[in-house]
Amino acid sequence: MSFVVNALLGLLFGVGLVVSGMADPAKVLNFLNLAGNWDPSLAFVMGAAVLVAFVGYRVVLRRDRPLMADGFHLPTRTTVDARLLAGAAIFGIGWGIGGFCPGPAFTALSLGQPGTLAFVPAMLAGFWIARMVSAGRGGVPAAKGGQA
Repeated sequence: MSFVVNALLGLLFGVGLVVSGMADPAKVLNFLNLAGNWDPSLAFVMGAAVLVAFVGYRVVLRRDRPLMADGFHLPTRTTVDARLLAGAAIFGIGWGIGGFCPGPAFTALSLGQPGTLAFVPAMLAGFWIARMVSAGRGGVPAAKGGQA
């Protein structure tokens, strides 16, 4: 049952990305182009997402446990370190150059969006390289331990 719920939530998320325009790299790049043809509409999408997440966390965390799991799995690290800053910078550079971040890239791939046939494999290779670098430095891969 958990798989079905997760699949439906992923589908809902993907539909939201398409409807909001976040699966269109031109719209994303125009949002990031503050000095040129700036399109502020994605700021409203992000603001709405932050508001929904804020309210959602307040409601859900009042429960003893999630509906589909034994317990909550919340981040425990609160430090801002060089690794976090470097990862954020690399993510931002990739987003700015390609116009995609991971969720919208997979959504655009399923829509046959041009550019995703190169972007998605390169992104997956980047995930793999980051995991190998992290493991080589004594870090815990994110999928295994969550607190790399």
